[in-house]
Order: sequence, then C-alpha cells, then structure tokens
Amino acid sequence: MDAEAWNERYAASELVWSIGPNQFVEGECADLPPGRALDLAAGEGRNAIWLARRGWDVTAVDFSQVALDKGRTLAGEVAVEWVCADATTWPRTDSYDLVVIAYLQLPATERREAVRRGFAALRAGGTFLLVGHDTTNLTEGTGGPQDASVLLTAEDVLSDLAGEELEVERAERVERLVTGADEHGGESTRTAYDCLVRLRRP
Repeated sequence: MDAEAWNERYAASELVWSIGPNQFVEGECADLPPGRALDLAAGEGRNAIWLARRGWDVTAVDFSQVALDKGRTLAGEVAVEWVCADATTWPRTDSYDLVVIAYLQLPATERREAVRRGFAALRAGGTFLLVGHDTTNLTEGTGGPQDASVLLTAEDVLSDLAGEELEVERAERVERLVTGADEHGGESTRTAYDCLVRLRRP
C-alpha cells in the first residue's frame, strides 16, 4: 500500500490501531532511561506518544499525513515532533538513543532499506527495537496481513543488517493474545505470532 492508500485507511475510521502502546514496545522500553527516540513508520503515534509521556524527546515519522494529524490530536499537550516522510527515504538529520519500528509492512527490499536507515540513526549505546507480524502468523496464527511478502522473521531482520556492528539482545518469535468474538457471540482468545528484535549499537 502506498501513502495515499494508507491515508484512506486512516481516514475511514476513528483509530486503526489501539490508543495505548504496543505491548512489546512497552515491555522492552519501560526500563530504558529517556533520551532521544525515533518512531519510524509511527502510524497514529501510539508508541511515540507513550514514549513522550515517559520523558523521551520523540520524533515520529510516517508517510501518511492523515495518521500523523490523528496522532497530533491524540497527543494533545504531549510534545512530539511529527514528520511526514517515507521510512525508506527519510533524510534524517539527527541521531537517537532509541529507534522503534513497529509493524512496518513492506516487501523485503524496501523493508531492508527502512531497517538499515533506522539502525543507522542510532547513537553508540542506543537500542533498536523492531516488532512485526511473523511469517508463521499466516499459517499458524490469527489476524495480521494476509500477504506473505510483507511478513518477516527475526532472522530476516538480522540479515537486513548484515555487516553492521551490533549486539543482539533478543531476536525471536513471540506470542500475542488476541481477543475477539466467536461464532456464538461470545469471546474467544487466539494467538498471533510476531517477531521481536532488540539490538544494541556498540
């Protein structure tokens, strides 16, 4: 999907994603000391806003202006720098203590460009965190994109960064419980599979 398609998707509903941070972003970043953070492909800014509320100086980048405008409204008085740009071409001018890429859905070549740009934006000692829909979710999990070309594994992300100096803190498939209505009108809980990669730049 291009920027215009995402603009249409974001415009069609009040919120495409939840208002709170992604559970893995929250879990992995809660204990990090605040500094400068980049939320690359930020969408409506749920992770960026959460980080800013915890004292981070946050830049949120997404190619959907509609999503960013919604994020700005959600943020209210919370200070976030909102930048409309493509994650694969954004010409960054600064460096960061934390880079988050959450659920960026791109084919492998474009994903690799975004991942490498994100990692390149890290300062020494900084943390890189990527969470995405795992390839196995298509056949073993629930929900998420049904296009295999935009799914990925932790191994794919490490391959994207081949040649870079990095320390792997986590690189694995993780489970996310999804609650929804069952066929009888009640609730059922299913498992979605994501990949989680947390790296440190030496």
